[in-house]
Amino acid sequence: MANKLRLGVDVGGTNTDAVLLDISQGVIASAKHPTTPDITRGIQQAIKDVLDQVPNSTDIQSVSIGTTHFVNALVERDPARLDRVAVIRLCGPFSHGTPPCVGFPLDLRALLQGPYFLVSGGLQIDGSEISSVDPCEIESACKEIANSNVRAVVVSSVFAPIDSAIKQEEHVASIVRTALSHVDVVCSKDVAHLGLLERENAAILNASLLRYAKMTVAGFQRATRSLNLKCPIFITSNDGMLLSCAQASQLPVRTFSSGPTNSMRGAAFLAALGSDVAKQSALVVDIGGTTTDIGMLLPTGFPRQAAAHHELCGVLLNLPMPHVTSIGLGGGSLVRQSPCTGNILVGPDSVGHRITSEALVFNGSTLTATDIAIAAGRASIGDPSLVENISPSTIDGAQKTIKAMLQNTLDIMKTSAADIPIYLVGGGSILAPDELEGVSRVHRLPHYDVANAVGAAVAQISGVVDSFEDTSSMSVSEVRKIVEARAIERAISAGADPQRVTIIESEAIPIAYTSGRCRFYVKAAGEWDGISAQVHSDACDSEDESVIRPSPPGTGFPDVPCHPLPIPSELGISSYVPNVQDNQWFLSEIDLEWISDGCYVLGCGGGGSPLHTFLELREMVRNGSIIRVVDLAFLSPDAMVGYGGGMGSPEVSSERLLGKEYDEACAELWNFVGITKPEALCALEIGGGNGMINLIVAASKNYDIPVVDGDFMGRAYPTLHQITPNVFDESGKGLNFLPSVISSGDGNIMIMTRAKRDTDADAALRAACVEMGTDVGLASKPLKAKDLQMSMISNTVSLSWRIGRAIALARKQSNIGQVGRIIVDAVGGSRSAKVLFSGKIADVRRRLYKGHTIGEVIITALAYENDDSSEAIEKFTGSLVVPFKNENLYAEHTSADGQTTIQAVVPDLICILNAQNGSALGTQEYKYGLRVVVIGITAAPQWTGTARGMAIGGPAAFGFHEVPYVPLGVYTQPKSVIEEYGHRD
Repeated sequence: MANKLRLGVDVGGTNTDAVLLDISQGVIASAKHPTTPDITRGIQQAIKDVLDQVPNSTDIQSVSIGTTHFVNALVERDPARLDRVAVIRLCGPFSHGTPPCVGFPLDLRALLQGPYFLVSGGLQIDGSEISSVDPCEIESACKEIANSNVRAVVVSSVFAPIDSAIKQEEHVASIVRTALSHVDVVCSKDVAHLGLLERENAAILNASLLRYAKMTVAGFQRATRSLNLKCPIFITSNDGMLLSCAQASQLPVRTFSSGPTNSMRGAAFLAALGSDVAKQSALVVDIGGTTTDIGMLLPTGFPRQAAAHHELCGVLLNLPMPHVTSIGLGGGSLVRQSPCTGNILVGPDSVGHRITSEALVFNGSTLTATDIAIAAGRASIGDPSLVENISPSTIDGAQKTIKAMLQNTLDIMKTSAADIPIYLVGGGSILAPDELEGVSRVHRLPHYDVANAVGAAVAQISGVVDSFEDTSSMSVSEVRKIVEARAIERAISAGADPQRVTIIESEAIPIAYTSGRCRFYVKAAGEWDGISAQVHSDACDSEDESVIRPSPPGTGFPDVPCHPLPIPSELGISSYVPNVQDNQWFLSEIDLEWISDGCYVLGCGGGGSPLHTFLELREMVRNGSIIRVVDLAFLSPDAMVGYGGGMGSPEVSSERLLGKEYDEACAELWNFVGITKPEALCALEIGGGNGMINLIVAASKNYDIPVVDGDFMGRAYPTLHQITPNVFDESGKGLNFLPSVISSGDGNIMIMTRAKRDTDADAALRAACVEMGTDVGLASKPLKAKDLQMSMISNTVSLSWRIGRAIALARKQSNIGQVGRIIVDAVGGSRSAKVLFSGKIADVRRRLYKGHTIGEVIITALAYENDDSSEAIEKFTGSLVVPFKNENLYAEHTSADGQTTIQAVVPDLICILNAQNGSALGTQEYKYGLRVVVIGITAAPQWTGTARGMAIGGPAAFGFHEVPYVPLGVYTQPKSVIEEYGHRD
């Protein structure tokens, strides 16, 4: 018998699978056992079933387990398995408006949130300290934690993942462990990557599970020992790597998505055993009883990773996760005829694990997808005679539907238009046809029904580096090689065989507005060397079970507000009435959510996501702050109106969250011009995060002034001089926005009073912005209300609210296929807006130039039969090209016969939405395969009505002198929410 035997186990919702694997020859034995309520017992039984088939288990080198224990504890919100968590965030003056757990669902927040402390510390993007750690602050926090009955503490620091020299998190963790020897301490940098809130969220979830993780891992060890297995035990992680028992008990969050990863890794191994299949990119299609999971397998044999941020249990995280798309297609999917169209529908509802009693072939009464496969002769399961009476039209229609469902989803997951092979695994793979459009070959693999357990058995050891590096004295490629060597060293130190370690991911990511620094993400992986992890894997054996106690009762600290307005139903969305009193609109959580969604749409691909700003505002409202919006007419003619927002790099603002930099810039500017505060604030731009930032400064807890329903762009633009007040300044020297002040938020403030040209002001301020941390607050010259009557674009806060409400309604009605038309109706109808195109992103080209992301996205129409929106009122052909410079600039359509037509041009708004959920897409989120809807909205006359407006905001301003501006339609001023709802009883 070969000496490299691995035992792999994977726990699924229905079955627990186990395999014994010879790394060089393949599967020796396999078993499938129903998943038991006591998951550990199910694992033990599955392993025993395999061992009964093998005479000598002493040759087994390791046991690798993929488990759902930890994610299930979160999904079920089980207080017996979850603990409260205290958080010490090293952030200096930043991020105070978005405290730990701010984005958690309220029930989970109430369950997990312990005391939190926002203290000195944190780094800037260049690795320098925002401020040093203050040990006295940490010791004071420890005293409070000691009185709160909390068993776990998270230490999170701004830019912790790049802190390899100062090691602030490690320093604070040492202080905490000394003061509180009974608590578990988690450093955020050990859990996830860049993105402060998402990394901290992951660390909190991880810390909440530590007590249960230790108990569970110890149970795994006892279960294997009871079967006389002396080999090391590993737990598989989200990215197809092995965690020792000690690591898994410290990082349970890294197992959350191990199931899909194991399935893809198993498919890669099984495919490689076939002599005709070389290492290649392929799509893995795992068809189960209820759902189908589809993921992209890279030539390395590892799955493509999901986007940087993703959601789990309602919480945003940035853990390494496989990019998997799931659809409601499985062996138990119900088959029926649509009463509206007469088409045969398959899923998403399913009989699930009841298939053996409810499907027709098992003498049941429900027509399922499995019955169709048997009737079509694709397999022989149950009693085929029981499906002989299914009509040929039903069989044919169901098979066509299944084929279309698979083709559409496969196309979304592809990274290019080229045909690609697929590997079929899972018990429901009999549903898939042998030929699919866009697929070069359908591979039906041996042992397809236990591929997930195979993947667990072949998991590897990895080393990861995610850091910002200096590229001023060496080329990016030279620095990349150094970082790759560092990743290989980490993999070897973790237990990978030095002779078999390779780089499986390597990416260099430019940083906007910054030269001489680049972000590198590198992962190295290799087979376990069979030795190094032995010591670690036994670490949990010493765990004294008497120490693993139920979580202590919650102390009720801190109080989590539980009185927000409920999420409205479809009827509630239509009937929801905003709170307008005395010509003032008082914003609720619902208003803020809709405004946030609308602002991102109006960003036209730029402006940055409003998410963190929305979370801060929602927290303020929950804690009693009042936020008011008024029409311009509410103000006296001589009232002063301030404006501004954030300036800088999204890479910084996602890590060093908003502090008081905009407040400080405003205060400095207002003092300079001789006012205590203006009578109101107005958005610099309604598109993106800046569309909401003034609501924070204006709230009752801050300056307690209203925000005017309007802005100075009507969208997002990339530079400061592209604002409507500047359109009406014929001097060309920026007199309507200078003086301007920028503040770093940690002590640096600069004022610019005049410029030779308006464009010089933006260039100078951005250069200073880089020196001040690459993210600053910007406040510009307050203007009188009477001067805004001509220059301000009115009612754009109302417009964003209406767009957000339209998206919410489309989602609630399950009418996302119509989201484009619904938004068009919301912004004034077909005279002023239109759906320009819908289709699939076929290509994206982008690069960084002078701090701005420039490029183009190419969208191709879907074939009618492949279009999910079967009820769409308008079909498209040909393709659409949309160039962008931070924001989308124009849309050029190419017909099937090669004729080109410009459909929309800046300053008209070109907004690209995700057709699957109606959300806006930023240019950084464009990627091949996404189904999108492109909407055009006519720009305000402040841009289109004068030659200067077109010179500043039209196509020529972006270098497209050859592209003529043809209005998309007739501008319709958005209807004021205050006017509509202010006169109701």
